[in-house]
Amino acid sequence: MKLTSAAETPVAPGLLQEVSGILQGHRDGHGFVLLQGQGPDLYIPSNEMRAALHGDEVRARVVRIDKRGRPEGRILEILNRRSRPLIGRLLLESGVWLVAPEDKRLSQDILIPKSGTAQARPGQVVAVELTEPPTLYAQPVGRITEVLGDIDDPGLEIEIAVRKYEVPHVFSAETLAQAGKLPEKLRAADLKGRVDLRDVALVTIDGEDARDFDDAVYCEPHGRKGGWRLLVAIADVSHYVKPGEALDGDAFERATSVYFPRRVIPMLPEKLSNGLCSLNPEVERLSLVCDMIISAEGETEAYQFYPAVICSHARFTYTEVAAILANTRGPEAQRRDELVPHLLHLHGAYKALLGARARRGAVDFDTPETQIICDENGRIERIVPRTRNEAHRLIEEAMLAANVCAAQFIEQAEHPALFRVHEGPTEEKRQTLMAALRSLGIQANLPEKLKPADLQSLAQATRERPDAPQVHMLLLRSMQQALYTPYNNGHFGLAYAAYTHFTSPIRRYPDLLVHRVIKSLLAGKRYTLSGGTARGRQAQAAALGAWEQIGLHCSANERRADEASRDVEAWLKCRYMRDRLGEDYLGQVTSVAPFGVFVQLENLFVEGLVHVTELGGEYFRFDEARQELRGERTGIRYGLGARLHVQVSRVDLDGRRIEFRLFQQAEGKPSGKGRARDPAEPTAVQRLKEVEQESRALKRARTERATPAEGRKAAPGARKAARKSRR
Repeated sequence: MKLTSAAETPVAPGLLQEVSGILQGHRDGHGFVLLQGQGPDLYIPSNEMRAALHGDEVRARVVRIDKRGRPEGRILEILNRRSRPLIGRLLLESGVWLVAPEDKRLSQDILIPKSGTAQARPGQVVAVELTEPPTLYAQPVGRITEVLGDIDDPGLEIEIAVRKYEVPHVFSAETLAQAGKLPEKLRAADLKGRVDLRDVALVTIDGEDARDFDDAVYCEPHGRKGGWRLLVAIADVSHYVKPGEALDGDAFERATSVYFPRRVIPMLPEKLSNGLCSLNPEVERLSLVCDMIISAEGETEAYQFYPAVICSHARFTYTEVAAILANTRGPEAQRRDELVPHLLHLHGAYKALLGARARRGAVDFDTPETQIICDENGRIERIVPRTRNEAHRLIEEAMLAANVCAAQFIEQAEHPALFRVHEGPTEEKRQTLMAALRSLGIQANLPEKLKPADLQSLAQATRERPDAPQVHMLLLRSMQQALYTPYNNGHFGLAYAAYTHFTSPIRRYPDLLVHRVIKSLLAGKRYTLSGGTARGRQAQAAALGAWEQIGLHCSANERRADEASRDVEAWLKCRYMRDRLGEDYLGQVTSVAPFGVFVQLENLFVEGLVHVTELGGEYFRFDEARQELRGERTGIRYGLGARLHVQVSRVDLDGRRIEFRLFQQAEGKPSGKGRARDPAEPTAVQRLKEVEQESRALKRARTERATPAEGRKAAPGARKAARKSRR
């Protein structure tokens, strides 16, 4: 589909060039053509976005360099339209049926003919298939293909998220059929060539709500110098999921399990994830074992991998193990008295590994995490801090040790695989970090070649400060995002020269690939993605390219899973705060932007925006280096860690946004539980309706800019409604 425009701004010769890529929309109406590292993404202004949608593949031309130094362009042609259904809320406005997209990167409402409503009711969330794409002069038209339910239905937010982020959530019939044919128990043939560890007291240690157990651990003293033998047994998923089969295809497409409050979208069918590949207690299971010798100083002196058959002797929870370690004569220890010595050996090995971690200078930031507790209807009951005890850290160190051994084993064999790579801060981020720290009164002269120990020493030095969470968040944000790649560039945060993921093949596809590589090497073979043999330089280069593509796929799907999880949590928090409009709380500034400050409420652990217009009747200048807003007239500053008294003023459920305003109270202190509402004030429901009406009116004003294209009939009253909304 080619597009034409009435005019084009002239540009200097040599600047014009054409690019192709995926169009990414923005909630403010403009967009970007993503060039995947081939150059800076191309900015597309909102007036050029009318005929395209977020997710389309487009061809565009660079027409100018804007005042911010970024290339700006116009769309020449839609190469491929997005074929995925759109999710949104069905509205009836002045007799016109519309669907307002749930994804705000889709800036245009979809017109729905009366015959295409599928008997859905106004306000319901629906899936829409486009029947007519947008043009320069008309909105898109579609028909409803699925009615997801009413906005307050329990679990609807998850149904929205899996479709909004295109998370595969239905296994193919072939995959389910293949899983159904798997045996319920181990067979004699499954044990061939495996080490029998069924008499070894391996145990699993997980959270109270865990359903799949992919790792079991065991430890015993070794040698005369205080060392340990540490066994980490991981479920042998590769025994059941073979390359090229339906199970493998669905697992690759998902690449990871996705975790929501009260629900999991698994990478593998339940028969595997909670059955054959779950190391349930007192049940024989196949595993791939990393058998390590750990010195008293926490160094791995030797290791070996081998396939085994195990039988977990117990299923421990983190809370239970922490209680046993704290009191070996307590009731928890008495119930498990035969296993307590093994737990104490594990704790000894953990202490040694922890000492080695400190000597390496690996970062260990104290960034707060929260856990959402939901009621039976799937709504937030409370939000609580997630605490990490000794048992959490014990298992973490054991898994890290096994992952490092897997990376070393593969690297020494010079075999391609996926490493987990985490690179250090860029020079720009280093400078930004130092400026932000200076604004908090921390004089940190970070070297050009940063080491993990440099950041860790800063974290240790600021641990007792009141604003320590903000400082540690700055340190965390200075680092780059970890990814999967066949090129081993080390792991900066953990201070490892080589690192990979080996310990969670039930829920991560890269771990499954690492298992396949290790088992192939143990058998004296080479694992190839294509099933052939990589011989010669060209074949090896092609194989490396295939691994690189898989790494990109797994990294992208990991980010997709994180985005979907955050979206659900944001929806739940908005729904939670919608009933607290008008209430006031104390909070701390967690981040600063030119348009306002983000404040996290104490005790509730919910974050919202105080817009710059709510900070006072003056102009505020944003200081990026100091991470603060400063009033030009009064000199008042709002920066990281500032403690504010705010009131919940707006909740945008569709936009996943919570807004606060500064609260002024004549007497007394903020309750932290909300004050009594003035009868003259609108109720929470009235406020919500006002916000939704205002949001829809603004959206229509932006999207309905022209009459329908020739040959297309708009629904009755559409133009009148558009003119009214623009006024």
